[in-house]
Amino acid sequence: MHELNRTIGEGFARRYEELAAQVNELAGPLSDEQFWTKPFAFGNSFGHLVLHLTGNLNYYIGAEIAGTGYVRDRDREFTEAARPVKKEVMRHFDDAVAMVTGTARAQTEVDWAKAYTAMREEDADNRFNIFLRCASHLHHHVGQMMYLQKELTR
Repeated sequence: MHELNRTIGEGFARRYEELAAQVNELAGPLSDEQFWTKPFAFGNSFGHLVLHLTGNLNYYIGAEIAGTGYVRDRDREFTEAARPVKKEVMRHFDDAVAMVTGTARAQTEVDWAKAYTAMREEDADNRFNIFLRCASHLHHHVGQMMYLQKELTR
């Protein structure tokens, strides 16, 4: 069972690292202005998606599992008007991913099955499931970021 636990923790950590690398690669060529530009009448800017992913990870895994004390303002993730510098937003995202990967690697065999519930994830059931859901959520938004980056840099 110890080998399965290590496989799960490392598997999740590596996947989050891979997805974060994609986000960073996609953000790389964007200027600060492009980072906050909303090229379509629908959807979000690249920057707002990064704020959203940072908040998502910091809340569901940081506050609810790692005990970071993070307090989420989900609405602001999509409406932030201050437009912080891209470099700072990306640093906060990278910090959130580092916290998630460290937390995944620290889970014990018993931890993965521990009961889990949080706002907007009342049916998550256990820690394994919330790590899976957050990874899927991150992957979903990486797809949106690909289209945004392509549109903004053409």
